Amino acid sequence: MVENSEQIGPVRATLVGCGSMARYHLSNILDERNNTAIPVVCEPSAAQFQATAEVFQAAGRPAPANEPDLTKLLAAYADDLDAVFIITPHVFHRDQTTVCMEAGLDVLLEKPMTMNAAEAQSLIEARDRTGRLLVVAFNGSLSPEIQKARELIASGDVGEIRSISATVWQNWRKSTDGTGRQVPEMSGGGFLFDTGAHMLNTVADLAGEDIVQVAAWLEDRGTPVDIDAVVLARLASGAMITLHGSGNTIPSVASDILLFGSQAILRTGVWGERLHIQRDGEEQLTPVEVPESSGAWEQFLAIRSGRMPNVSPPELGLRMNRLWDAIQASAAQNGAPIDCGAATYS
Repeated sequence: MVENSEQIGPVRATLVGCGSMARYHLSNILDERNNTAIPVVCEPSAAQFQATAEVFQAAGRPAPANEPDLTKLLAAYADDLDAVFIITPHVFHRDQTTVCMEAGLDVLLEKPMTMNAAEAQSLIEARDRTGRLLVVAFNGSLSPEIQKARELIASGDVGEIRSISATVWQNWRKSTDGTGRQVPEMSGGGFLFDTGAHMLNTVADLAGEDIVQVAAWLEDRGTPVDIDAVVLARLASGAMITLHGSGNTIPSVASDILLFGSQAILRTGVWGERLHIQRDGEEQLTPVEVPESSGAWEQFLAIRSGRMPNVSPPELGLRMNRLWDAIQASAAQNGAPIDCGAATYS
C-alpha cells in the first residue's frame, strides 16, 4: 500500500466483475484525473465484458484484456497490478478479496462487505496478515456529508445522541425480479441487505458505537428474500434507533435519516446525498456546506496515497454485518430481541 506519497505513474488496477454497477463506476475510474490504467479485467460473461469494452472505447481507451478466471488472472498479472475493485455478487466478496490481498493488491470492495459477521472478521484478519489496504465502497461513509456529520458529532456540536430514525425506499422488488439479487444463496438477503445496506452502514457509521440489541421484522411479499423491513435497535449508550425499508414502492428510490442530539438535529440520507443541521434555538434545518463529493475510486486513491484516512474500513463493515446477523435472527423469531456482538470500530 502506498502511504503518504503520490505513486509515480498510473495506478495499475483490475476490475473483478463487469456488470452494470462496474460500468457505472467506470466513468469515474477512467477520468484522467484519477491516473488509472486497467490492463485486464475479470468477467465470465462475454456479453457483460463486451458492454464494458464499449465503455472503454467511448472514453477513448483501448479495451482491456479479459481473464474470466480470477486465479489465472492473479497468476499472470498480479506482479503488474497495484489494486483491484471487486464488484461481484455478495457471496463471492470474502474469498475474492482474500486472494487479491494475498496476491499483494489493495482492494476497493463493493458493498455489502460480506455475507455475515464471521466472513467480515476473516477479511479483517486477512487484511492484518497481508498488510494490504481494504476499503468498502459505501457511498455514505465515503461522502463528505457523512464525514462532516461524524465530525460534528465527535466535536460535541450535536450533543449526546438520543435517537436515530432512518428510512430507505425503492421499487426494488420489480426491478430485481429474475436477478441474482433475489437469490438468497448469492445475495445474503433482499432489499434490506442490498439497497438497504447503505442505510445499515450509514446509521452504524453515524452512531459511532456498538449496536447492542435488535428487534426486527422482515416481509418477503411472496419472494425468496426480504422486501419490506422494520428494525428497532439500541446503542451501547442507550440511544434508540428505528430503521424502515420498503422495497415494494412505486418507481422511485430515496432515503432519509434524522439524528436527534441533545443540542442539535442532523438530517442526511443513506448515500450522504445531503446534510442539514438545526441547532438549539434555531427555527429550522439549514444546509451544511461540504466539499463536492467524488466517486468511490477517487476516494480510494486518496486513501491509498495517504491524502485522507480510511473512512470506510472493514471494521465498519463488521459492525454492519453484526447488525444484519441480529436482524435476521430476530426476524426468524418474529421480532424477539437479539443481543449483538460487539465490534471494534470507532
